Amino acid sequence: MTTPQREPVGLLDTNTVILLPQLSDPNQLPFEPLISAITLAELSIGPLVATDPAVRAARQTQLQQAEADFEPLPFDAAAARAFGRVAADLRNAGRKSAARAYDALIAAVAIANDLTLYTTNPTDFAAITELRVVAVPHPDRPGS
Repeated sequence: MTTPQREPVGLLDTNTVILLPQLSDPNQLPFEPLISAITLAELSIGPLVATDPAVRAARQTQLQQAEADFEPLPFDAAAARAFGRVAADLRNAGRKSAARAYDALIAAVAIANDLTLYTTNPTDFAAITELRVVAVPHPDRPGS
């Protein structure tokens, strides 16, 4: 894991995209934040599984905002090859890649595109050796 720094370009994890409106310091993020198609896939699940109409509407708004704000990086052949290395790292660390499949796919996109990943959950990515991670302070967890 790297120390927080502001890079020219970086990939945002899904949790960071969800928390964007709550982040108080834009210097915690890269100058040009990107997302992966995997993040859009994760965000698209939210409104479909919400049982409360207000929650469903809020999640739909998040999805639509992400679609409007970002052109997602694809999960392509290079990401597929990187995913194999990510899954092997997780397995070698005693973690099941299937349990964190979305995280592993997002990590693979970051690796394939030589991007640092910005996340509020850095421990989810701790075992992935090729991945550069910047921990973004979670707005609900002071000192994180």
